[in-house]
Amino acid sequence: MARYIRWFEEITLDDLGLVGGKNASLGEMWRSLRPLGVKIPPGFAITGDAYWSLLDVGGLRARLTELMKGLDLRDTDLLARRAGAAREIIENTALPAALWDEIRVAYDQLQHNGAPRSVAVRSSATAEDLPGASFAGQQESFLNVSGHDALRLACSRCFASLFTDRAISYRTERGFDHMKVALSIGVQRMVRSDTACAGVMFTLDTETGFRDVVLINAAWGLGENLVKGSVDPDEFYVFKPTLASAPRPILRRRLGLKQLRMIYTDAPGGVATVNVPVPEEERGRYTLTDAEVLSLARTAVAIEGHYSQRAGQPTPMDIEWAKDGPDGELFIVQARPETVEAGRSGEVLERHLLEAKGEVLVSGTSVGQKIGSGAARVIRDPTHLASFVAGEVLVADTTTPDWEPVMKRSSAIVTERGGRTCHAAIVARELGIPAIVGATGATSLIEAGAVVTVCCAEGDVGRVYRGALAHRVERVELGTMERPRTKIMMNVADPDRALSLAALPNDGVGLARIEFIINNTIRAHPMALLHPERVLDAGVRAELDALTRGYSDRGEFFVDQLAQGVGTIAAAFYPKPVVVRLSDFKSNEYASLLGGRDFEFHEENPMIGLRGASRYTHPSYAEAFALECRAMRRVREDMGLTNVELMIPFCRRVAEGERVLAEMAKHGLRRGERGLKVLVMCEIPNNVVRIDAFCALFDGISIGSNDLTQLTLGVDRDSALVAFEFDERDPGVLEMLRQAVTGARRNGKHSAICGQAPSDHPDVAAFLVELGIDALSLNPDSVLQTTLAVLEIERAQGARKG
Repeated sequence: MARYIRWFEEITLDDLGLVGGKNASLGEMWRSLRPLGVKIPPGFAITGDAYWSLLDVGGLRARLTELMKGLDLRDTDLLARRAGAAREIIENTALPAALWDEIRVAYDQLQHNGAPRSVAVRSSATAEDLPGASFAGQQESFLNVSGHDALRLACSRCFASLFTDRAISYRTERGFDHMKVALSIGVQRMVRSDTACAGVMFTLDTETGFRDVVLINAAWGLGENLVKGSVDPDEFYVFKPTLASAPRPILRRRLGLKQLRMIYTDAPGGVATVNVPVPEEERGRYTLTDAEVLSLARTAVAIEGHYSQRAGQPTPMDIEWAKDGPDGELFIVQARPETVEAGRSGEVLERHLLEAKGEVLVSGTSVGQKIGSGAARVIRDPTHLASFVAGEVLVADTTTPDWEPVMKRSSAIVTERGGRTCHAAIVARELGIPAIVGATGATSLIEAGAVVTVCCAEGDVGRVYRGALAHRVERVELGTMERPRTKIMMNVADPDRALSLAALPNDGVGLARIEFIINNTIRAHPMALLHPERVLDAGVRAELDALTRGYSDRGEFFVDQLAQGVGTIAAAFYPKPVVVRLSDFKSNEYASLLGGRDFEFHEENPMIGLRGASRYTHPSYAEAFALECRAMRRVREDMGLTNVELMIPFCRRVAEGERVLAEMAKHGLRRGERGLKVLVMCEIPNNVVRIDAFCALFDGISIGSNDLTQLTLGVDRDSALVAFEFDERDPGVLEMLRQAVTGARRNGKHSAICGQAPSDHPDVAAFLVELGIDALSLNPDSVLQTTLAVLEIERAQGARKG
């Protein structure tokens, strides 16, 4: 056996001390997962012993030890000088002859196993990827290395990179002795992703720690751009629980800008890679097909399963992948345990809440769920990093590992480029600092020195507000919270917040409003998408063209976007029930959508006009309702989210309910099939008066207290002139609530309330619990306090009965 070389097939995770985390993981996958179909490019590891043999030449140990003495990380100039000197010492020391002979022979053997191809030379620190210390990105890697001379140089530079500024800083802060951490090197056949794409994936959501998804990021060309944050990547979420059973459990797709492609080059001077602009046509389409996304997700789940079994506990993974251009195969080039979200305790829920709003200066992709504020330090050139003052907000085009000593002293980070898995995002996540990446124009729109608030607590979209806005932190001990008999569900509209809201103690979603998705994501009237020729304004038609770019079928755009939004909410709470209310816009609200004015009637009182159930079979909207049904079928059947239940709003008469159920069945949503439950909103006095007939038609009721109050008292809740008369605690309204709940119980049907009343008025919540309502569906911000109040009410009930 060679002294300094180990082939991947000779390595397992037990060899971490010899070959480092990266190489040990590659060997583990080669031996255990390659037989299961996980593709790993062949290669070998140069062991940590090789590094020590190099240091034994010419007394390098003593010289390096002396250089590392007395370092003050706050003195960035001293750190840079010492680090540069250490690297120069190593690079100027020739590899021992015995070591180089073994490397050269192994490299030649790797070439003989197939057509000659270049290799990647990657660092693998022997303390790398340990829990709590990822060491990721601290050392250097070199791509497209070809030939003996280039390989020898790459190995020397790789060994030297153990003493980059950032690596020294990283080890010092985590208590590692510089002279007890060795560097192993992985030499692996290159995947030609320069002519295809590459990326990273996590087996959890990196922002919330939600374990039931695989998050995949992808960009054209080599994966280094994505890791460094030089591009805004495509993003895919795949739902793990239904991955083996559903045809297409892709929850979400987001098209990234993918501005640059890193490719190989043979330019003079030894530069191995170069960035070139991506043509507009390629930027406008996804890097991966659905089949490839699902293939990657299955591979990720297999890797996670193996590592979890080996560790004896759930082990979420951080995985790098690459697609080979010539043959189209997908390869795994690195995998390591995720060390940030996976290590956090789930016993305490921490929520950061913004208490004020202000002018939004710029927005992008949020990293984490925290809020930070401070004076903005705009840095366009890394030579100005020394000017950074602790507590400032770092604003830059992008960041690299060399910026880390400054990043860890910032109150928040904002970058113009990058996605959730870029360098800035990874570091911010590990440090627990709020960050916004992909915030286009940040360095010009945020004024240097201006005080700003960086908010990542509002879902996937992070916003930079002008000024220091008030915010608070709410902490809840989840492990000791008792659950009431009455179901406590949530009203959820924004898919971007669903994964974080699911961490609140809950029994599912009692009201998922699709109007939010239509208004904020789709933005166009569905009939305008189906019939653009009937849109009179040429400017609006152009906007519709831009909105649906990439979709040959504009109806498919509506279905796809709606299904992704609803699917994300349903997945967040799976397998708990998620009650999705079909569209309930009024005619004036539909008219405000893009192209809507050409398809809507003018109504004097839209509140009681063409809305809810009456729309679904009306000639002016029936085609659009078919799109809604298609989207719901996609969620339930293609994504496998059968926890979705549907709810019909504003159903005036029993006959109208019958027509709607028949229309839904025509579009493949037949009540009872595949366990489909269909509920009806109870928000019209006739729903209460004829409660028995409505219960015979539907699987349950959900009281809409806002409209029920309005119609019981004859008060237009949109009119400021009579707003003072709107009172959900009026005795007449309470009597309506009583009859609705007792009527549903009498018929053995589910009863719930999803209106504002129990969120705003604890006495109304108490009244409903006393009546025996099955579930309260509340606004998220009132879930915790109402849960505690309901527990007290139920205890009092029990005491009275006892």
